[in-house]
Amino acid sequence: MKNENKINLFLVDDDALFLKSLEIEFLHHTDFTVETFATGELCLEHLSKKPDVIILDYHLNGIDKNAMNGIETLDKIKTLCPDIPVVMLSSQDKIDVAISCMHHRAFDYVVKSETAFMRLQKNITAFFHYEKIEKELNWYMARM
Repeated sequence: MKNENKINLFLVDDDALFLKSLEIEFLHHTDFTVETFATGELCLEHLSKKPDVIILDYHLNGIDKNAMNGIETLDKIKTLCPDIPVVMLSSQDKIDVAISCMHHRAFDYVVKSETAFMRLQKNITAFFHYEKIEKELNWYMARM
């Protein structure tokens, strides 16, 4: 993580109101730096900034019907930067959508709801806790 231990978070959603409310939640309630993008293409253009986490909407072609959708964006992110965890976010509460996202190597799938922010925050915390444990385990294994 960069920027004095702040987590660098990318939020990608074509719903401007939801995107802004999520950005405000992360900025006011957590220790994050946040960048927002309305399309997957814009997110990909900024991947060189190496975000720590990306929260990505499943449907991203609400504004521009020719824009990449969330799965296409996820696939490109994982091709370019496979270690960045991506949490998929959608208003669809369908198991087949969640499974599809996981098959495309999403870290998790969260349904847009009143509790979405809390669930996203827990997912990000869990990821960094897991990453810390993995680093410690690797350090101990290297000593044996």
